[in-house]
Amino acid sequence: MKEESYMADIKNTLGLYLHIPFCRSKCIYCDFYSLPTKSDAEYKRYINSLILHMEDYSAAASNMLIDTIFIGGGTPSVIPTKNMIELINGAYHNFNVTSDAEITMEANPATIDRAAMKKYVGEGVTRFSFGLQSANDRELKALSRIHSFDEFVDTFNDARKAKCGNINVDIMFGLPGQTKESLMNTLRELTALDPEHISMYGLKIEEGTPIAEIADTMQLPEEDEEFEMYLMAIEYLDAHGYKQYEISNFAKTGYECKHNLKYWNCEPYLGLGPAAHSYFNGERFSFKRDAQTYMNALELLDPAADITDERYEVRDKDRMGEYIMLQFRLCSGLDTAKFKIRFGRDFEKMYSNALNVYIDNGFMTLRNGCYSFTPKGMYVSNYIPAAMLDFDENKNDQINAGT
Repeated sequence: MKEESYMADIKNTLGLYLHIPFCRSKCIYCDFYSLPTKSDAEYKRYINSLILHMEDYSAAASNMLIDTIFIGGGTPSVIPTKNMIELINGAYHNFNVTSDAEITMEANPATIDRAAMKKYVGEGVTRFSFGLQSANDRELKALSRIHSFDEFVDTFNDARKAKCGNINVDIMFGLPGQTKESLMNTLRELTALDPEHISMYGLKIEEGTPIAEIADTMQLPEEDEEFEMYLMAIEYLDAHGYKQYEISNFAKTGYECKHNLKYWNCEPYLGLGPAAHSYFNGERFSFKRDAQTYMNALELLDPAADITDERYEVRDKDRMGEYIMLQFRLCSGLDTAKFKIRFGRDFEKMYSNALNVYIDNGFMTLRNGCYSFTPKGMYVSNYIPAAMLDFDENKNDQINAGT
């Protein structure tokens, strides 16, 4: 497909993200916006508010096709089944959802059963995403997870019996007390189940989380050992049919997450719910991390309430910077020809000095006009594109100042 045709197609498609901010128990490492579980009446009220919000955007998205829906959290599976079905039907009612849309629902193994999953599959859910994190119960306990590995296996098998043919499983490395051997055991146990997709994240100690307060007392792997875990996992997963296509994501051929690819390819998506983010109609915006204010505003109990956290138009220069940052998350990297068509600028001329340094030091490769990270580069990927963009910005400031 030519780039011009591709650009025309993505302008006509839209991803939809729906945030469920409730958890039975918050994990000690989590800094996402989430709240303790509520009553059934409060769940119904929240789902109705999300549907009202969909109605608000229905007209603006009327000329677009929703080809991915991602129901995330929090823990979406704590919502009563009948209310979750109302939410899914609300998306179909308010938007032009394609017949082959990828519809993902996140779930905790301790909060979902086969009967519920069967109903969700019947309503159009095509993909479940389960948070396992580890096959070691001691490591799960250290993370304050509310399920055991055996419970996860039962849930996974129930999803298969519910006729779900696309399952993602999240795991983590760099955990308290984790070793290369225990991570390898998690990989062996997981690949034996044969999911279609695996997401693997390094543990981050985020400020303000419970784990940050006790991190000094925990036995955490050293940085070099973490890096060895990452490389070992990439090699193992590749040998078992899971190709890495993004920093933290591995999939069998054809099972890459279409919704998340929208984020990394700078394609439009609409996020609804408190703390949800959007890139829609040339703007980036998000909603405040406050569920009560959110529901009051949508129900018009407080018509003056402003639920918008931030909103700004994406300028051409910012759009280019975002594109560079996000394309380098993908193993396919940045295609210089597509960059030239999209932005009218020569990527190699802009960043030649930096690119050569990264290639010479083993962080990056160049193949057929595409610059991409090596596994070594992927591991420090948060720093390299940012450094490149800072260099370009400072250089432009000097040129504008006549120096």
